[in-house]
Amino acid sequence: MSIWWSLHLRREAASVPLARRLLLGTMETAGVDPDVSYDLSVALTEACANAVEHGGGGEAGGTGRAAYRVTAYLDGETCRIEVADSGPGFPGVAAALPGAETASAPMAPSDDAEHGRGLRLIEELADHVQFGNRSGRGGAVVSFDKILKWKDGPSLLMA
Repeated sequence: MSIWWSLHLRREAASVPLARRLLLGTMETAGVDPDVSYDLSVALTEACANAVEHGGGGEAGGTGRAAYRVTAYLDGETCRIEVADSGPGFPGVAAALPGAETASAPMAPSDDAEHGRGLRLIEELADHVQFGNRSGRGGAVVSFDKILKWKDGPSLLMA
């Protein structure tokens, strides 16, 4: 089974629960174990909150890029989620080029840091995480994968 969806959301706090609810509904429909669904929804919430807070505003000239994109792929036994914004990107991380690897870990915040704890939480909840910067247009990209576990009983897709 494969399911994917993509959202283009305004960079507003109210958009974060929308992405989270869509992910949880997709997971429920597919029959994913609720604990795995919860972990992924928390990681998605942190990535979206980061895009809302740091994702940049519209460009000069009024092109209005005050938005971010969320894409989720459930393919076989894996879920992959990507959140991309149009902000300044992650400092110290090179722009991702086609075929090039992005950073596998962010700059680790200190224990008393005001920011960066959400990125650490994503690393704890997901099986594989990449942090990078978009080439060309700019912006940060947070991608994370998790191996899926299935709940007991038939899923709605199997019924």
